[in-house]
Amino acid sequence: MAEKDPKKNDVLDLAPETRAPEEAPTEPAGFLKKLTRGLFMTHTELLEKMSSAMQGKVTLDERTFEYLEEVLIGADLGVETSLELVERVRRNARKEQVGSTERLRKLLADEITEILRDAPVPRRFHRGPLLTLVVGVNGVGKTTSIAKLTRRAQSEGQKVLLAAGDTFRAAAIEQLALWGERLGVEVIRQGQGADPGAVVYDAIHAARARGTDRLIIDTAGRLHTKDHLMAELGKVRRVIDREAKDWQVQTLLVLDATTGQNALSQARTFSQVVPIDGVLLAKLDGTAKGGMAVAVAKELRLPVLYLGVGEKADDMVEFRPREFAAALLG
Repeated sequence: MAEKDPKKNDVLDLAPETRAPEEAPTEPAGFLKKLTRGLFMTHTELLEKMSSAMQGKVTLDERTFEYLEEVLIGADLGVETSLELVERVRRNARKEQVGSTERLRKLLADEITEILRDAPVPRRFHRGPLLTLVVGVNGVGKTTSIAKLTRRAQSEGQKVLLAAGDTFRAAAIEQLALWGERLGVEVIRQGQGADPGAVVYDAIHAARARGTDRLIIDTAGRLHTKDHLMAELGKVRRVIDREAKDWQVQTLLVLDATTGQNALSQARTFSQVVPIDGVLLAKLDGTAKGGMAVAVAKELRLPVLYLGVGEKADDMVEFRPREFAAALLG
């Protein structure tokens, strides 16, 4: 029997994907419909637990507040954020004599909105070419998220070019190429094992020659605890800084909502390697831990820009604090 490669654990491998997901023709869903669908599991679990906490209560007592803390922490809002939220609710609930689940939900939604509004404001990009570097560990949904970003840019009339910067897995290159074919977008790529910096170099020059509005670059989703692999990502960023001086540059971190607090750890590590401009929270529809968006904004001080709410290229919505809080608890 062949020995296992000791370096295998350096990478969080995805199951090989050689076909992009089939997309059945659907009527375009509105923003609120998509957001509500994406938060359905989190919304349902929160409401069930809050209703249980309020059953038979005329006013909130200390035991109920403690249970509410547990519920919010369980939805991955984070310990610090959950404690602050409950303290805010405690103050206002006493003033208003809250005695119903509906009123508690409204109060909590208002407080979540306020916390999200205190988060850093996303960078605004002016007209002109924009390069988006997409980072994140393997399995978080980077390639599908790139397809969603591409579809959104196309809907705004932008000319898009993609770059397959994850040269460590042949499947990653093939999957991005298939999405490019499906969306009618050219993909700059080289073979497996090629220098990612060389791919990025080629892509920047191709984008400039083709008059591209948006260049979106995929990167290797290497295990975030390996310093030498993260240094590789830093090298890609240096190529961008040198070759695309006249371009606006955005680094977008993709996090998997289903991984909970581990995603926060990943975000902290990536922030030490490259400047993160915003977060795309993927797979929101597959978890009851949708509170992750609040933890990212509050504890990491990173703007949440987009939410992935399904597997299709159209299944992404902008992050809007009030609407998010309403869908979470409304």
